[in-house]
Amino acid sequence: MQLLAISGSARAASTNTALLRALQHIAPAGLAIEVFHDLAALPVFSPDLEGALTPAPVLALVQQVQAADGLLISSPEYVRALPGGLKNAIDWLVSREEIIQKPVALVHASHRGDDMLADLRRVLSTVTAQFNSDLFLRLPLMKESAASVLQIVSGAEVYPEAQQFLQDFATFCGCARTA
Repeated sequence: MQLLAISGSARAASTNTALLRALQHIAPAGLAIEVFHDLAALPVFSPDLEGALTPAPVLALVQQVQAADGLLISSPEYVRALPGGLKNAIDWLVSREEIIQKPVALVHASHRGDDMLADLRRVLSTVTAQFNSDLFLRLPLMKESAASVLQIVSGAEVYPEAQQFLQDFATFCGCARTA
């Protein structure tokens, strides 16, 4: 099974990206996770650029979404809202077929961010019929380095919870695919 993990941060040292990479590292056998962390490469959404004029970076993201059995999204909160880059990526996908039935779940690398998470849940439940708000992994990792995030996620306290989350999401994706 192939998952696409989208980081909602454009920051090079993003804790959310580090969390997704840690999940990629501990993914159980049979589950591959590709991390997309290049929101800055996407031009600002414009309906005038859809169809034959769709920019190459957007087409690359669309192909990754299409190839994935499910999407994991991890995002910081900026000014109590969705980061512009993540919202822009979703805007590029919203009028396309690739996301409509795509299973989606959230992971979050902070003890804060409830306003952004509420907004993101509302947006995702609008763009895909397969958003699963019950599957959610939240870890208080703010300001941790990527190496520290990997160590925490791989450690005895978090590893079982992270593994269970990934297994549960893979099961959800499998059920969605057969439905």
